[in-house]
Amino acid sequence: MSSTDEMVSRHFKITDVSRSAPLVHTCAPLARTRTRAPLARPSTRPTRTRVRPATLPALLLAFLLTACANGVGVHGTPGGPGLRDPYFPKAGNGGYDVAHYDLTLAYTPGGSRTLTGTATVTARATHALSAFDLDLKGMDVEDVTVDGRPARWNRAGQELTVRPHDDLDRGATFRTTVRYSGTPETLTDPDGSEEGWLPTADGVLALGEPVGSMTWFPGNHHPSDKASYDLTITVPKGLQAVSNGELRSEQTNGARTTYTWHTAEPMASYVATVAVGHYDIRRSTTPDGLPVYVAVDPTEAKASRTVLARIPEIMTWAQRRFGPYPFASTGAIVDRPDDAGYALETQNRPVFPGTPDVGTLVHELVHQWYGDSVTPKSWRDMWLNEGFATYAEWMWDEDHGGDTAQQTFDALYDHGEDDHPDLWSFPPANPSGPGHISDAPVYQRGAMVLHKIRQTVGDPAFRTLIRGWATTHRHGNADTADFTTYVEHHAPGKNLTPVWTTWLHGNGKPATP
Repeated sequence: MSSTDEMVSRHFKITDVSRSAPLVHTCAPLARTRTRAPLARPSTRPTRTRVRPATLPALLLAFLLTACANGVGVHGTPGGPGLRDPYFPKAGNGGYDVAHYDLTLAYTPGGSRTLTGTATVTARATHALSAFDLDLKGMDVEDVTVDGRPARWNRAGQELTVRPHDDLDRGATFRTTVRYSGTPETLTDPDGSEEGWLPTADGVLALGEPVGSMTWFPGNHHPSDKASYDLTITVPKGLQAVSNGELRSEQTNGARTTYTWHTAEPMASYVATVAVGHYDIRRSTTPDGLPVYVAVDPTEAKASRTVLARIPEIMTWAQRRFGPYPFASTGAIVDRPDDAGYALETQNRPVFPGTPDVGTLVHELVHQWYGDSVTPKSWRDMWLNEGFATYAEWMWDEDHGGDTAQQTFDALYDHGEDDHPDLWSFPPANPSGPGHISDAPVYQRGAMVLHKIRQTVGDPAFRTLIRGWATTHRHGNADTADFTTYVEHHAPGKNLTPVWTTWLHGNGKPATP
């Protein structure tokens, strides 16, 4: 973005929407349970073996503990409504891991701006589940099924809690289908920017960082749970609908056109997007044959043509610097400047509010390596996204006749407060709150951390490090500890402690550059 273990509840109440009485499910701490096993039917002959009173409860306790641990033989527990992210604790949900989203949407701009949707979420239970949550803010839920059978559900804030007909065994793959409709919301972030479902002059733009995607489809909306996607959206004829991945089909039937997009590589939901409106569509390829798909608002078509034509050049440079491109296509979405106040690294084709400059284009395209492919485990690790993308801008300038990275670093150290008054307000690895995860210490000072690593290990080792980091965690998640461990392992004999203590975790402006 430019310019701006798992929690499990032991007791859980869920309302059966078909009855007035609540259902209470528990895989309670067994010493506290009040539930008795049914009494055995009297035997027709006397028993000859007497079990000491303490033995049977102890054996039963041991059996039930083992069964709970293995997800068999007893009822499951509810998945947690949130993953305790340090900045967005309600984001995501416990108890399962999503593999795939299949979204079927229909939208008509103007008027009520109603979205109708069917979302099928394929997931694997990470422990035995009696219930689980999906994040969905607003919208009206019509019905929910799990593996084709009607499921009970209720709503509380952003939580859609689902009680399947049968408990789910640990390791089981299950499919949850939610039919819903309504007018999606636009959310205001803690930093004051808008995300979610953003109506435009002729359509809509959906942006999800950090939690906006929950306004238009139900899911596990935390960056630590990535999945593949199929998205089918029907819009009025004459409008285009652009999303992530590759366009599989475009079919017009009467007054409506349906677009089908497929994203095979894992994607965090915050970089999922859909843009509906009038667009000038341009298709090309990079020198090595990578498809480039660009959608530009007609008002920006002329101004953007020259800079967007540099995408193949930037991609060639980036692959030389950062390793093989991790996705099957690239491109961009350019909307009007007032449609969104920031650019965002939506996977495959980042979104820009108006025509970008070359530096911003480089920034968002390099995010495809650092942020989209190597995705943070939590929102505390944002500097791993933004520090890398910012430093890529410095490297681009250095490689194309501009200031060297050292010159940029020195200028920032000497005069950075002039443009970024908060530059030294907190360390990159510990933003001071959810409203500050996109502040200057995460971007500029994050880039300074990378430059200090480069100074410490030398240019050849640094080039190997940044390529290796992207390759090692390709399509995965990583946090700050993973990164520091990786760097130290691949830079033996180098003293990196001052980099970590002073530049990454230290408070205030370092005494010397």
